[in-house]
Amino acid sequence: DLIGRFGRLSLRRTTMTQNKIRNRFLCSAALAWSLAAFAPVAMAQDGDTEAEASGEDLKLERVVSIGSRVPSRSALDTPAPVDVIPGDEFVNQGTNDVSDILRTAVPSYNVNTQPISDAATIIRPANVRALSPDNVLVLLNGKRRHRGSVISFLGGGISDGAQGADVSVIPSLALSRVEVLRDGASSQYGSDAIAGVINFQLREDNSGGTLEAVYGSTYEGDGNNYRIAGNIGLPLTDRGFLNLTGEISDTDGTVRSIVRGDVEALIAAGNTAVADFQTINTYTDQVPQYWGQPDVKDNYKLFFNSGIELSDSAEIYAFGNYAERTVEGGFFFRNPTNRGGVYRGPLVDPVTGAADPNGVASILVGDLDGVGTGGSCPAGIPLTQGGGLIADPTVLAQVTGDANCFSFVETIPSGFVPRFGGDNTDYSLSGGIRGAFDIGSGLNYDFSVVHGSSKSEFFIRNTINASLGPNTPRDFNPGAYQQTETIVDADFSYSLPVSGLASDLNIAFGTQYREEEFEITAGDPASFQLGPLADQGFSSSSNGFGGFTSSSTSTQDSVAFYVDLEADVTDQLTMQGALRYEDYDAFGDTTDYKLGALYRVTDNFRLRGTISSGFHAPTAGQANVTNVTTQNVNGVLIDQGTLPLASAAGQLAADFIEARDGGRPELGTESAENFTIGAAFDVGAMTWTVDYFNIAVEDRIALSANVDFLDALDFIGNQSGLGPFTTVSDGLTQLGNANVINRNDFV
Repeated sequence: DLIGRFGRLSLRRTTMTQNKIRNRFLCSAALAWSLAAFAPVAMAQDGDTEAEASGEDLKLERVVSIGSRVPSRSALDTPAPVDVIPGDEFVNQGTNDVSDILRTAVPSYNVNTQPISDAATIIRPANVRALSPDNVLVLLNGKRRHRGSVISFLGGGISDGAQGADVSVIPSLALSRVEVLRDGASSQYGSDAIAGVINFQLREDNSGGTLEAVYGSTYEGDGNNYRIAGNIGLPLTDRGFLNLTGEISDTDGTVRSIVRGDVEALIAAGNTAVADFQTINTYTDQVPQYWGQPDVKDNYKLFFNSGIELSDSAEIYAFGNYAERTVEGGFFFRNPTNRGGVYRGPLVDPVTGAADPNGVASILVGDLDGVGTGGSCPAGIPLTQGGGLIADPTVLAQVTGDANCFSFVETIPSGFVPRFGGDNTDYSLSGGIRGAFDIGSGLNYDFSVVHGSSKSEFFIRNTINASLGPNTPRDFNPGAYQQTETIVDADFSYSLPVSGLASDLNIAFGTQYREEEFEITAGDPASFQLGPLADQGFSSSSNGFGGFTSSSTSTQDSVAFYVDLEADVTDQLTMQGALRYEDYDAFGDTTDYKLGALYRVTDNFRLRGTISSGFHAPTAGQANVTNVTTQNVNGVLIDQGTLPLASAAGQLAADFIEARDGGRPELGTESAENFTIGAAFDVGAMTWTVDYFNIAVEDRIALSANVDFLDALDFIGNQSGLGPFTTVSDGLTQLGNANVINRNDFV
């Protein structure tokens, strides 16, 4: 019910062959009204001319620029399956996000709304053919698109640890078509193209324009959203074009949760503070923990596409974008009786609150001047009232009345729900020159440079750094991720007549240099600080999403060379072969191949198949990212860290895994073998494609199995005569004091 009520007003000024006003009504949960007008132009003389022009336009829409480097190859004549989705299909949808539109238009493309998913909420991971988001290559006007800044840690299993491109920054009105190659193509386009390639082709109109206003809501009355978008085509001299698209949109969040059972139990036991849901989450008074679509605010997108013919055999081109948005949503509820590192205390004596391994559950108490210094505090406030859900009033009064003792039930008795989000900024600029050298039948060339960046600046509100005790802020800036890429391409193709072939042999070859940089910006000090209560069981860092302790920049580069051959061997048989060598400074080199064939049984029935190898190299971000998230494990919230193997903590964990299992974890490239076979045939006015694919991926890049860090610390401590430790904080403190580790490396 995300688009329960929907309205659209579209004003279009385009060059057309016939005057007409159209009214369209979309009945599947959407109502649309469209007014189409046109600029004064020379009119067609009769309806037949219009029909012929429409037929030609339809054929042109089927010509593809991916999957084959033969000019003017149609989607039905490629050895691998290619879907072509015209731009109109992206406009006539009841959603604001290109990712959601692709989900309805492209087989095997899947993307979901991401509630309570950390940074994956900001840039949603999408899957093609059930593989990782970074196993599909995204192109814009045929050029590699930079990745998004977010690495997914709660992206829904297969997406965990992935860093894919952010296609949501593309306004649907900017697109003339989208081409989807559903086949492995690493040998043609490089790393990531294991599951396939998606090419977004921008509009090239040099006249006319479109203005759209869209409003929608859900049947529940929330999720209100609007979009205002416009496109205009302008001439650049009499031999060029400049096409501009802008879009502004907002989407309110939704609430699809109920009151949690543990909250109902606390209210029934007499904790009246927990009944104030608005105070708990700062967002809604309907439920304590909200679940649903996140809020997307101030969503601005600007794209341009341009080109000028320098001569009959050369043109220069440029395209790019700028986009920004703010995305935020909620996290899990922090229960005021049992949230570890904040509320949950040790087992204590039910009367005094002193530590007692045979005692009752308690709420954690901190000694502000340090344990063993000055006055003493109870180890915990016994939970003896309300069926074990309400604190003992006598010990609670003792803690409240002693300025040296502190518990979070004093300041936040209701528990809390952190609100997490980020400000995302994305930009790119691409330019080049293409044409043909007067060599033989014409040596086609395309020289280009692409530069792009995506940055996510995180924030988390309504939370705490528990180790700071009563001095904790409630709002934090944990830091930022930024991905920046620069790509230089030189592509050539030549059509060589070969005796015995039904067509010329198309020879394509070229080289690519790619440099990528992943930058981590440190958060504000309170977001990662080890406060005075850190050694008393209170967790450090901003609860829910810890701040990055230091700024760092990681880079890697690669160089590639490829050759691609294709020809019609006979009028019925087309064959294709490709070979690509790529060398990464951080992960070594790889050589990949592809063989493909298409056989035309009749004019309306074709058989096709490919076999290929593929690869995906880890990104600089995947090799160096640090992140701490909160996960629900068997109903208990625990902090889960993702650490680079090169870090001190990563090496400690690797030592432990090697000693326990006999193998040391490493980060390397993925490799794949891809096989596809299928058929394409026409039935009346419909075209059908049926394809079988089999992809075998080895050495997948993903998050490792969970390692209990306390076990790893006990392993290191045992070698130094220390431990076992009671908590991770206790182990780090003791190992640091013994100079076994540098404690600051494990903040």
